[in-house]
Amino acid sequence: MKSILMLPALAVALSACTMMSGNMMSYTLTKQPAGMALNSSGTVTPTTSGTMVMTTAKVMGLAPSTYYVAHYHVMGTMSTDPCASGGAPILASKIVGQTDATGMLSLSGSVEKSAIMDAKYFNIHTATGPDGTPADAGVACTPIDVAMLK
Repeated sequence: MKSILMLPALAVALSACTMMSGNMMSYTLTKQPAGMALNSSGTVTPTTSGTMVMTTAKVMGLAPSTYYVAHYHVMGTMSTDPCASGGAPILASKIVGQTDATGMLSLSGSVEKSAIMDAKYFNIHTATGPDGTPADAGVACTPIDVAMLK
């Protein structure tokens, strides 16, 4: 009797997980030239909800106790590789954070999807301080076509 009741409960639980993850996908960050000796790695997860996009980034291997700024960029003309294209940042998507003593960075922020609809990549830069002014061309990046997010 217990196994008969558990099957429908399991089916409901699995369908709830499918519905929740339907609008979420993780992207792997790759190191950029400005990262020099850093061995950064991590993920970016944009999640859509109505007209908003919540972006969460988890990165390790960065310089400890250092400010970083991240934002979406439009496609540039320097390359067909989005992360090497030199596209302009979409400043409305700016997220600033500071690494901990081990070089771990956690960022999250939300922005209207319409503001970043033309974005083709997400880039993380070293920042000059808590205001988030970029200090380099980028230490980690991943292509993300925001128009394709559901």
